[in-house]
Amino acid sequence: MAVDQTNLAWETLLDLDTASGPRVVRLEQVLRDAVGSGRVPAGATLPASRRLAESLGVSRWVVTEAYGQLVAEGVLEAQVGAGTRVAAGVPPPVPRDLETTASGTVPPLPPRPRFDLRPGIADLRHVPRDAWLRAAREALSTASSTDLATAPTAGHPATRTAVAGHLRRARMVEAPDTAVVVTRGATDAMARVAASLRADGHTHLLVEDPSWPVLRDVARQAGLEPVPVPVDAGGLDVDRLTGAAARTGARAVLLTPAHQFPTGVALSGERREAVLAWARAVDGLVVEDDYDAEFRYDRRPVAALQRLDPERVVLLGSVSKTMSPAFGIGWMVVPTLWRAALGELGRSGAPSVVDQLTFARFLTSGGYDRHLRAARARYRRRHDALAGAVGHRMPAARLHGMAAGLHALLELPDDGDGRVPDAAEVVRAAAARDVGVVDLRRYQARSAARSRTLVLGYGNLVDARLDEAVARLAACV
Repeated sequence: MAVDQTNLAWETLLDLDTASGPRVVRLEQVLRDAVGSGRVPAGATLPASRRLAESLGVSRWVVTEAYGQLVAEGVLEAQVGAGTRVAAGVPPPVPRDLETTASGTVPPLPPRPRFDLRPGIADLRHVPRDAWLRAAREALSTASSTDLATAPTAGHPATRTAVAGHLRRARMVEAPDTAVVVTRGATDAMARVAASLRADGHTHLLVEDPSWPVLRDVARQAGLEPVPVPVDAGGLDVDRLTGAAARTGARAVLLTPAHQFPTGVALSGERREAVLAWARAVDGLVVEDDYDAEFRYDRRPVAALQRLDPERVVLLGSVSKTMSPAFGIGWMVVPTLWRAALGELGRSGAPSVVDQLTFARFLTSGGYDRHLRAARARYRRRHDALAGAVGHRMPAARLHGMAAGLHALLELPDDGDGRVPDAAEVVRAAAARDVGVVDLRRYQARSAARSRTLVLGYGNLVDARLDEAVARLAACV
């Protein structure tokens, strides 16, 4: 992000005690060092002589003399009516030893592939920046002193109410406003749930296999051992779930029932009922990760599993896939018996109240719904375009998964002689062509020896590049 550096010198710390000699000489030296080190960049405006003198506890004469000397040296430049600035021609600082200073330099963000077919990334070109800024201005202009003086652990009441209203409309959630706990995202929510489960005596957590590995890792860090349960065309295999639960004593399961990641299937109605019946029988808990449930293109999204048994299901959601993980806002819908524990765990990590109030305004103004409608139409076109491109460029390959979400599975074809390329080799070859894809094994709890399946994401790919991305991938296969 570009930063306007013209006024950075006003807040730069100048310590005269780090130099020696008369005050004017010391001020010249610390100013010269501040410019030479880059702490005060070229073009930056320095404070007026009177203000800097007051700040440093010296006479104004000391400041004007130091400024005058540095102007004469070409370090500073003075213009009538424009104040004193660091001269534009001053070169930026050069590290004395790049090898020794590199470890102390903040690295830039890693570059993204030009043809980004990795899953789990929303369309970052269509983040609702302007609508969010309007919501932020409106939220701050109407926020009371009380709003800005407190940071409730379960979230600001206005945000909890707004999120609850949205979930009742869009996901048919069955819960009062008080059931909502505001989080920093699904990972934060899972960390709270895992910690609460561990404190309640749980030692194992049943998880889908394959599944998003981050949430499995979070559970493991909290002291829960993930127990993988296979997924098939109907979603989680409930017979295998009950067997694994009996073997390990697990009484909690983490699911993505609306659109399983990464296989792209939905949990069947019969299995939904069976999972909840198991949870009731063992006095257990179902953790429902709502993931990208808002994006279903062939029909209306299926209702949240939470609706079928609000006292056995905790629902996790966030704006990471609908907008961007950079917003750091999510939520939980929590059963009655778990609300105190999960709300209290937010003491050290809830989103800022300003961001919460902004999101509440974004929801209640209709801005979030408008954004979702536009995103849904955009992703549907992109999903269909991906299917068309694969059919044209790779007719022997098979695309799996519902018409939903931001990803699909690509089953690689053989070469005509019965030889099937390994997905890991294709991933490496694609990277050399600036195409980002992921091997299905990345998400398997029990990784297979070989894989012929890629996970393709189309959320953050420019539409005009989609056909070329598939063409480049086809060349690798």
